[in-house]
Amino acid sequence: MKLAEALILRADLQKRLEQIKNRLYKNVLTQEGESPTEDPYALLKEFMTGQEELTKLIKAINRTNNDTPFDGDMMLSDALVERDALLAKRSILVGAAEQASEKRERYSLTEIKSISTIDVVNFQKQADQLAKNFRELDTKIQAMNWTVDLFELF
Repeated sequence: MKLAEALILRADLQKRLEQIKNRLYKNVLTQEGESPTEDPYALLKEFMTGQEELTKLIKAINRTNNDTPFDGDMMLSDALVERDALLAKRSILVGAAEQASEKRERYSLTEIKSISTIDVVNFQKQADQLAKNFRELDTKIQAMNWTVDLFELF
């Protein structure tokens, strides 16, 4: 199985487990004299089995990411951390720029005027560059995911 396929399977399992959890929660209480729509014990067993499967899959994904060379001295897991850092940096710049750009209505001339303490244009340019770097790195990571075989855990 390719790493990309494992990532798709992980997302699917996570979604399925969330649905099972919601179904379980809806069936743990019923009105007196009524039966639950689904057996909560069967749902719990299904959840636990799925969670074990997800745990094994995540371990294999992590092992693969940690042991797969990416670029130079960097491993795939390092590239993922770098990608997440780019996203966090961009997010803070965009958030600050949005806050500084927000127009605050003054209802009278006696109200205190708010002024930006940052260079919004510069923050936005930095955010745009980080977004570009993110896209480029993400594209490389996604391409690699389709070429790397998932490490099997025994």
